[in-house]
Amino acid sequence: MTDKTSGDAAHPLTPLSAEEISRIRTVLQQNGLLPDSARVSYLMLREPEKQEVLAWTPGRRLPRQASLVVTDLATNTVRDVVVDLDGETIASDQPVDVAEQGTGPIFLEELFGADDILKADPRYVEALRRRGVTDLEKVVVIGLSAGVFGYEDETGHRILRALSFRQDYPTDSIWAHPIGGVVAHIDMTDQKVLRVVETEVTHVPDESGDYLDPAVRGEFRTSLKPISITQPEGVSFTLDDGVLEWENWSVRLGFNGREGLTLHQLSFSDQGRQRPILYRGSVAEMVVSYGDPSPTNAWQNYYDVGEFQFGRLANALELGCDCKGEITYVDAVVADDFGRPQTLRNAICLHEEDYGILWKHTDDFSGSSEVRRQRRLVISFFVTVGNYDYGFYWHLYLDGKIELESKATGIVFTNAHPGGDYPYSTEIAPGLGAPIHQHLFCARLDMMVDGTANAVDEIDVVREPTSQSNPWGNTFNRTITRLPSEQQAIRDADGSAGRLWRISSTEATNRLGQPTAYVLHAEDSPTLLAADDSPIRRRAAFAAHHLWVTRYDAEELYPAGRLVNLNPGGDGLPRYAAQDRAIDGEDVVLWHTFGLTHFPRTEDWPIMPVDYAGFRMTPNGFFDRNPTLDVPPEPGGHCQASSAAPEASSSGASPQDDGGCHC
Repeated sequence: MTDKTSGDAAHPLTPLSAEEISRIRTVLQQNGLLPDSARVSYLMLREPEKQEVLAWTPGRRLPRQASLVVTDLATNTVRDVVVDLDGETIASDQPVDVAEQGTGPIFLEELFGADDILKADPRYVEALRRRGVTDLEKVVVIGLSAGVFGYEDETGHRILRALSFRQDYPTDSIWAHPIGGVVAHIDMTDQKVLRVVETEVTHVPDESGDYLDPAVRGEFRTSLKPISITQPEGVSFTLDDGVLEWENWSVRLGFNGREGLTLHQLSFSDQGRQRPILYRGSVAEMVVSYGDPSPTNAWQNYYDVGEFQFGRLANALELGCDCKGEITYVDAVVADDFGRPQTLRNAICLHEEDYGILWKHTDDFSGSSEVRRQRRLVISFFVTVGNYDYGFYWHLYLDGKIELESKATGIVFTNAHPGGDYPYSTEIAPGLGAPIHQHLFCARLDMMVDGTANAVDEIDVVREPTSQSNPWGNTFNRTITRLPSEQQAIRDADGSAGRLWRISSTEATNRLGQPTAYVLHAEDSPTLLAADDSPIRRRAAFAAHHLWVTRYDAEELYPAGRLVNLNPGGDGLPRYAAQDRAIDGEDVVLWHTFGLTHFPRTEDWPIMPVDYAGFRMTPNGFFDRNPTLDVPPEPGGHCQASSAAPEASSSGASPQDDGGCHC
């Protein structure tokens, strides 16, 4: 995040600086890897092996490398490259089999270039004319990632599928006017339209979706009174050279153009010991899979991390709008399509939030009445991918809880509604449909609970029948099943069993002799609903299950594989887990799929209120007792002391003496 070069003092996980990215570009040019037709993607720090980082001490030097992919748009040849920054040399240069492994992600010029190619095709122009659209200046072409569906003429080529929208004036919402029943398949390598597919739907919805227009939104309400969030003494956290520290928590912030925000070496200070919990956390992939069988929508399955490079789409966050209160912003540096450094202003937002009651009790026997307030640290970033906007909020709580909350908003993808009781699309305005779809995220959680020797147990609650030992039939218990290997650790959530996954140390114990552990609480929401034999499922196999557990490998970073665009499938987690490595007492990585199954509502139009998904991790035997006993009462003046409180405690001090909050 800081513009620091790779000097001896730099931590080995410090993100690439603008200066380093410029040097990488120079190395590529000097080695003939950047002709005019070449584009750069996935340029990011190649993180050293975990054990090397854990053994690192300030002043010690670790090799500084960057990984990237170079795509030649003229030939669709792809090279997987590693640059050594210390020697300014090419450390590795591997050709990619595009047909088998996929190609580089979608580039901006392709999205815009599809417009000229398509509008020059007479089949497309005639299809528009049949739908009453003759002014091509008002037509907006949206080129989208194509997927792989067995078309022989697409193999080895860069393919887009394009839908079209009418825009009546410059600020008009294009999503209100989809040109129904027509989709084009475009070969961007040969710069031609392969086919134009039409259906019987031929209308273009007319009603405005311009939610900024007073005629659509109405007059702004005047009834909301201001809410002010202030911290007159400043924030409780510090940020120094990328390390964020707050109330016993310590975490190193990272950012790259593919994943966006990454968390590193997350630990908790407990009685003077810095105890590791998570070595690396990120949203490593997401798929948006559509459930409409129409030819205009059936192919839609977008991988927003791997195909569109999530991190490069981060918003510049604004005080009072995206974040409210005492805010610290952090810029991020990424590389553009040409390998040049680009600074994303205010990409990360840091702030504290009051979160209600932490703990509270009124004791009738001792006469005490105490309450403490919960607080959390929020580390967030927001991205815009076409019509949708996604926010990701990592929450760290005073009691050791970790949470990731995703927020989905923006505008639902639209098409002309075919009419009638069509089950695969919601009519959200006259003639306007929003196809059903899923947003499925995959969090990569490189665990390190009190060290790298961890194990994962699946815990289910079970009912017990009435018996001699259970005469009243009131008992219940739980089963605890150790997951021994990668193939046996491909699991699904089960809300009816209250299923949890416990990640415990196989070396450390608490004062009662029990393994120290954290528990993953997963949402029991649908995984990928596409059929088992569908092309979509082959490419997004990670999304078919809530949990995968693999042995740590520094090269295994992405659940759908390193190259996602036009990859036919089978890469990523299926390939990693096929090794069936032992995971009991090993250095393990959890991959957790969570998300939304979206049957759009009329209330989602013309802009969608935020919908939420996520998960949390809680300490389970990690601490010897409640770690928040030392949280002080709120300062005086914020809470009345209880009139029932005793005049003096056993120590002789009045409960009100500290002027704090006791009720």
